[in-house]
Amino acid sequence: MEPLVRVTAPTLDVLAALLAAEGPAWGLRLIKELGRPSGTVYPILERLERQGWITSDWDDDADRPGPRRRLYEFTADGQRAATDLVAARRAAEANASRPATRPSTRPVTS
Repeated sequence: MEPLVRVTAPTLDVLAALLAAEGPAWGLRLIKELGRPSGTVYPILERLERQGWITSDWDDDADRPGPRRRLYEFTADGQRAATDLVAARRAAEANASRPATRPSTRPVTS
């Protein structure tokens, strides 16, 4: 598995959505869930697969109407790395949302 060179907000969103999915997820489901365009989501999925973070396979459910779905799921190493990245993002967001506190420069009077 190769490390991700550039981790963008959309990449983190895709990683988080894949982590939250119960079982394999398909591209259109991720697009609808994230509200991101296909031109953003599919290149991220391709890059993650090329770098060994996820694998994909075609859905073989012949009973389901419509076109076949390409199902994506993490490799074991990819899931661990994605969990770490998403946790770091959430920690950074939590720190950024806290108001900065400074010691008061005024003397305390009672």
